Amino acid sequence: MNWLKSTLSAAVGTQEPIYGPEAIQSVAQQTSETPYTILTKDHLRWKAHQYTNVETQTFYAMADNGTLVLAQVIYSNIAGIHTTAVFNTKIFDLSGEGKHIWHSDALSNFMFDEEMLCFGADNMTITLNQEGDAYHIKSTVNPECLVDLQFTRKAPGFAIGKDGTSYFGTDPKNPWGSMTHSFWPRCAVEGSITTKEKTYDLAGRGVFIPALQGMKPHHAAARWNFLNFQTPTYSAIMMEYTTPPSYGSTKVNVGAILKDDEIIYAGVNNTATHTGSTSDPDSDWPEPTAIKWEWAGQTADGQEVSAEVDGPLGKRLDRIDVMGEVPGFIKAIAGSVAGTRPYIYQFSPTDKLSLKLKIGDTDVTEEGFMFSESTFIS
Repeated sequence: MNWLKSTLSAAVGTQEPIYGPEAIQSVAQQTSETPYTILTKDHLRWKAHQYTNVETQTFYAMADNGTLVLAQVIYSNIAGIHTTAVFNTKIFDLSGEGKHIWHSDALSNFMFDEEMLCFGADNMTITLNQEGDAYHIKSTVNPECLVDLQFTRKAPGFAIGKDGTSYFGTDPKNPWGSMTHSFWPRCAVEGSITTKEKTYDLAGRGVFIPALQGMKPHHAAARWNFLNFQTPTYSAIMMEYTTPPSYGSTKVNVGAILKDDEIIYAGVNNTATHTGSTSDPDSDWPEPTAIKWEWAGQTADGQEVSAEVDGPLGKRLDRIDVMGEVPGFIKAIAGSVAGTRPYIYQFSPTDKLSLKLKIGDTDVTEEGFMFSESTFIS
């Protein structure tokens, strides 16, 4: 048992001591001086740290024909001794029948270019163009899922504060962990994914999110909420996580509202409230049935901004048991030793919700497409 506990600790980690909320320096602390930073090419470099971390580039495509797709590279390092890279693709079944097309393929001979801006592996590349405003994702890693997509930024990309990063540790000058998110919330998408059944035309809209968890993921966050909401005119994005009790169950929320090619508001005064839930008997987590998302702040010229997306989530698209592939006895011990029981709930209501936006004295309401995730970890 002691050997198994130590092995699990190296991989997923035991629970940490109670350090208190002062042991996290939230990105919100940066916003008093720098509300947000516009992304340049320099901000898009891969970090590839040589300590335990998970670095991702995630692309969401919402095609004009109604297709919803995720493409993602996960680059992870465990304790500086074992590095892996995986390419994930998911074509969502929006009919509610759960017939998603999901592939997760381990990558071989993965590497970065000299500038750390592009990623490559055998039969797979993610290339940033010279202008720094478009990514080309191409993969023949899996013959049953051929990917050829281009995401072109149509509005400024941003990170909250000066670097989009919250830092963890009792000594702010020497943090032992971090969490970083950046966003391209409004992209034009071209290209396709070809499976053995058909070719999916993915011309439409997209979102790109690079992220870095510079510590064991379940030590950084116990719960997550994510929203990607797109209307013909507006984009609303929100990412919220709640730390474990070891860091005071602190909420960190970053989000923005954009119109066409400009940022209306980007900041941290946002909330994601589960206004309805039901107990999931398979996971014992309170699966949300309705969520209210709220943003509040100011435009660059000082006008007050408030916005909300509120309503039922409908039938869930998917529920992902993150440890589903782990043998049952190890999963049970991991849950008791490390307190981890990660499940991801994904939603995209068939009944359209609306973005209600107020800028100064002007009120706007516009229906749109919503994709959201709620994750319970520990």
